[in-house]
Amino acid sequence: MARIKSGIVTRKRHKRMLKLAKGFYGRRKSTYKNAAESVERALANAYVGRKNRKRDFRRLWITRISAACALNSINYSKFMGLYLKSGGKLNRKMLSEIAIHDPEYFSSLVKGIRLSS
Repeated sequence: MARIKSGIVTRKRHKRMLKLAKGFYGRRKSTYKNAAESVERALANAYVGRKNRKRDFRRLWITRISAACALNSINYSKFMGLYLKSGGKLNRKMLSEIAIHDPEYFSSLVKGIRLSS
């Protein structure tokens, strides 16, 4: 049986990894071993970062709603409890946008919730 060398496949795999390492500093971009380690770590951190971004935005929205609630003399948890009980359809992102860009409407929303409870 003839000997089969895998140079083409290996070169293709190495080139793909080095392409992902573009922009890295020093040997991390030019040698396969260092590039492979760095790219693997970078991809893992990117995955974690995508999850953390969702967490961070939710925290931001809650903080904004909480600040707007404080101006209307109600705390965040009480507001959200009453809002969800009253059948509110808006999510936290939209509520935070309303709280920032239209504080009068947010105040009327709080008053409406208080009257309904």
